[in-house]
Amino acid sequence: MNDTKKKTSIIHKSAIAAIATPVGEGGIAVIRVSGKDTISIVNQAFQGRDLTSLDSHTIHFGKIVDKNNLPVDEVLISLFHSPRSYTGEETVEISCHGGVLVTQKVLETILSLGVKAAEAGEFTQRAFLNGKLDLEQAEAVADIIHAKSIKAVDAAHQQLQGKLGDYVRSFRQQIIDATAMIELELDFIEEDVEFANKEQLRKLLQDVDTELTNLLDTYETGRLVKDGVKTVLIGRPNAGKSTLLNTLVGSDRAIVTEIAGTTRDTIDVDWNFDGLLFKLIDTAGLRETEDVVEAEGVKRSQKAFEQADLVIYLKDLSQAFTEEERKEIAAFQKRAGETPFILIGTKADIEADREWRTEFDLKISAVKEENIKDLKILLKNRALENKHYDASSLLVTSSRHRDALQKTKEHIQAALTGLDNGLTGDFLSIDLRAALNELGTVTGEITNEHILDSIFSRFCIGK
Repeated sequence: MNDTKKKTSIIHKSAIAAIATPVGEGGIAVIRVSGKDTISIVNQAFQGRDLTSLDSHTIHFGKIVDKNNLPVDEVLISLFHSPRSYTGEETVEISCHGGVLVTQKVLETILSLGVKAAEAGEFTQRAFLNGKLDLEQAEAVADIIHAKSIKAVDAAHQQLQGKLGDYVRSFRQQIIDATAMIELELDFIEEDVEFANKEQLRKLLQDVDTELTNLLDTYETGRLVKDGVKTVLIGRPNAGKSTLLNTLVGSDRAIVTEIAGTTRDTIDVDWNFDGLLFKLIDTAGLRETEDVVEAEGVKRSQKAFEQADLVIYLKDLSQAFTEEERKEIAAFQKRAGETPFILIGTKADIEADREWRTEFDLKISAVKEENIKDLKILLKNRALENKHYDASSLLVTSSRHRDALQKTKEHIQAALTGLDNGLTGDFLSIDLRAALNELGTVTGEITNEHILDSIFSRFCIGK
């Protein structure tokens, strides 16, 4: 498959259209139209001023009419001349009354003029191809749309501003310069001329390797910020897992009864705290059971534990510890490995008066909301434990970017090994060019249709 190089001049593709706002009973809906001759095409269905004679970035009131010149809706038309638009092409945004039927009717009127219905992400894909956005910026558009927490929005905004691309390009240029020197030396190999200082080259590649390591180290934090912290509540039946989940989210999302084994399947609920998304997972109580349905629930609890980013084990303080339970907690702590593990004592309001040989991270009462605020803070601190993060942190949030950076690092390390082993410049050049190719896929200097299709397929229609 041929590489699709990023374009610096505007590509005038045929016009496409889509509803750019959520379809429903809103007051206003927006239909976006972009492409070659867009303004003159929309003008055919517009009753008002002649759109083809008007300036860019202006708004005009009128009516959209059908082919029989019957009014479809009163609208506001926003004009954007090429290249001063989101896509870089001629663009018209039609603001009509909200509602499913009228919005669809306006769109159908525009499509009847020979305009093609836009595919998912096609507007942003055109913006990338026309040089209005780098590839990582285009991906950030989708991240902003799908973000479920303030911190995820902040991370996406950084990427949209091009900070990741600028950072990657800064050491990509260093590799380009080094590769050029090595290949220039190869051109004069018969004259025995040395253009590339090997020690300087080694220092440069070591610096790039360090920068790549630092960037890759941000991925785990970036993943949690973008996708949320998968937080699993486990423990014996009636330990208060469902009650705690309901207390945290502020609604009755899980059924709570005095009957042990009420929760028979995992229940997933999104919960935001201090800008960070937690994906709370209530699980079936851990115990041996002959009930087929409950046994399947326990099995799923174990699977959820294995995939967790944060584990909360709940112990009912009104019940004495059994030796079996102590062993169970120790086993879970060991299995958790590097995954943060929090031991919480529940039902502190009815705690039995006894000595506990186990150190709890916190004792709470979900019913009376005792220490719930402290628990929330504890969850956030433990979720981001050993992970540097603040609003200015540059994070890698995409697995695609991580994979490209990891492959780049491997090629850089191969080149360093080659230097140490005295390999000639032609062999070093192979690894350096491979590293450049991987870095180019992050920003879009180098890409292909398969990558583009994969990226833009996750966009919504109209963006």
